[in-house]
Amino acid sequence: MKLSKSKIIGLIALLAVVAVVGGTLVWRQTQPKPAAPVEQVKITGYLGGEKIGLFDDPKFQEAAAKQGIDIDYRKAGSLAMMDADRSGMDYLFPSSRAAVEYGNAKGVKAEQSDIAFNSPIVLYSHKAVVDGLVSGGLITKDGSGAYHMDMAKAVEAMKGNKTWADVGYQAGYGQFRIDSTDPVQSNSGNEYAALIATVLNGGQPATVDSVTRDSATIADIFAKSGWMETSSEDSFNQFLTLGVGSKPMMVGYESQILDLAVNQPDAFKQIKDDVVIVYPTPTVWSTHTLMALDDKGVKLLNLLKTPEIQKLAWERHGFRAANFAGTDSISRFGVNGTLDQIPAVSELPNNDAMQKLITTLQGVQAKQ
Repeated sequence: MKLSKSKIIGLIALLAVVAVVGGTLVWRQTQPKPAAPVEQVKITGYLGGEKIGLFDDPKFQEAAAKQGIDIDYRKAGSLAMMDADRSGMDYLFPSSRAAVEYGNAKGVKAEQSDIAFNSPIVLYSHKAVVDGLVSGGLITKDGSGAYHMDMAKAVEAMKGNKTWADVGYQAGYGQFRIDSTDPVQSNSGNEYAALIATVLNGGQPATVDSVTRDSATIADIFAKSGWMETSSEDSFNQFLTLGVGSKPMMVGYESQILDLAVNQPDAFKQIKDDVVIVYPTPTVWSTHTLMALDDKGVKLLNLLKTPEIQKLAWERHGFRAANFAGTDSISRFGVNGTLDQIPAVSELPNNDAMQKLITTLQGVQAKQ
């Protein structure tokens, strides 16, 4: 039977379709099967407020999801979280080893703990204030443009009840002070208290005996600030919002303004010519330590220590790497007056002295 030209064309087209469909089926069968979705494990714990930006970062959450981790948190001060209800909690993430030791002394035991990030304690102020304190001799400006506060002179001025005008800032109201978070609940305030106690001990790390000796002076210095925030992040936001008249100078983490520069560029643009970062001489390192309370907490700790998260924490949130390596110059943030290397650092007092400092300040607050 002789096929017509149209039928021949139709048969060829049919064979072509069959070949394409068959080839597609064979190709699909040779391809690897897509990976099954990673089952997500819910992990919950207490987190210092200054690290919320990192935990809310979509890139951080994406990296966690790839590891099968769905991370939740409740905000709490580094010391306050050691006294909080830990039912159902998988981790605690305070901002210092001192807070970890405080927790250990109260029976908080971690399955595993390690330093995840580092950040130096710094002071934040306003240009007019800093210019005044430079003229008064409490602050100096180095060749790189970074400012340094002489903490021995600052503590002496607070001991002597000097006014802002006495130390060079003529527009300041009331006594010279450096505001901080509550030292019995939050790490930045607690490390500031340790720094004051060390300065009062002649620059040597404070001891139980020196804290006992200087307790009234330390209490008087903190009394100048009145009511104190329990979160470093809340304190920083209040500093930015209320301005120089309410908070001329405060204690914080270096990472806070770096985080602001990256993640809130419009807000940073508004304050960058007024807000000044000042490095205390000496200062102390804040060692952000993850306490894994169970196996799920260990999963989070392992994630935090990966090169990917260490890099993310630095580049987008200003946390220096746990081993002080693998980070490029701090100039990347475009924040004036920052330092790659911190030149003058004091060791924190030992655990017994820190415990004595905390209980002393708790006792003072109870009497107020």
